[in-house]
Amino acid sequence: MRLLMLGGTEFAGRAVVEAALGRGWDVTVFHRGRHAAPAGVRSLHGDRTAPDGLAAVADGAWDAVVDTWSAAPLAVRDAARLLRGRAGRYVYVSSCSVYAWAPPAGYTEDAPLVEGAEPDAGHTDYARDKRGAELAAVEAFGAERSLLVRAGLLLGPYENIGRLPWWLTRIARGGPVLAPGPRELPLQYIDVRDLAEWILDGVEQELSGPYNLIGPRGLTTTGELLEACVQVTGAAAELRWTDPEVVLEAGIEPWSQLPVWVPPGSELHDALHGADVSRALARGLRCRPVTETVADTWSWLQGLGGAAPQRPDRPPVGLDPEVEAKVLATGRPDQGR
Repeated sequence: MRLLMLGGTEFAGRAVVEAALGRGWDVTVFHRGRHAAPAGVRSLHGDRTAPDGLAAVADGAWDAVVDTWSAAPLAVRDAARLLRGRAGRYVYVSSCSVYAWAPPAGYTEDAPLVEGAEPDAGHTDYARDKRGAELAAVEAFGAERSLLVRAGLLLGPYENIGRLPWWLTRIARGGPVLAPGPRELPLQYIDVRDLAEWILDGVEQELSGPYNLIGPRGLTTTGELLEACVQVTGAAAELRWTDPEVVLEAGIEPWSQLPVWVPPGSELHDALHGADVSRALARGLRCRPVTETVADTWSWLQGLGGAAPQRPDRPPVGLDPEVEAKVLATGRPDQGR
């Protein structure tokens, strides 16, 4: 298989490239040159947002294109139009954010969608941009040759958002750790490498249309995730399980200040940890255990000296140590519930 990866040097794109190389595919990576591409690929440079920025891919043919673009839909429009006669399939890595807020627990690919930006639109907001990019891919390649991968929470090595790296570095510091309860709260996420393998399977199976691409609901729990962090870091850390009400009353923002976590019973939890993924499971989705994801992410972080990369277009995540200490000193721990 001949793969053209648009991007491919960070997080999801890099995982796709490494998985394709592992299968013996012929991989071309088109990127801006800000980060080194994985060894073993053909590397082409260009800035798709600049005039003539796609010149490096004006020639050549591929069995599939994978695109993870997250900004102005017109960038996807331009790439897809340029490649539609020279690529067999266009895989666009979208997001479950394209569903109209707030999707109820158990929502499928048929749930109502946001009103997407036009394919030729500039940057609007994340959800409308992602939906607009979906429309751009389908416009160029048609419904039968476009695969829309609506990803949820991504974790794993190369993460440049900071969610799991923040928990790992915080727990590695040791001491009492504010652990938002309940510990049995189910989480829904996917290891980025499992997402990558499913995408390549989808190319081989010639899949098309939209797929929610996250692990099954309840793949792990908050307790299992944080306890795995304690185990792999070997830190002298004590998880202080605290009632959700206490966390919220302290003004702590779910998801951003305490990454991954959102309070149980909320529309936020249903939306972020409640997607139906039966369609992807029926097409071979396989998910590794959380212990493996955590261990491999920690090993990668250690190789970097402990400092994870951070996307410049995403705000940093995590809780200020002074806020954490204040809540631990004055809050009402839930005694392990």
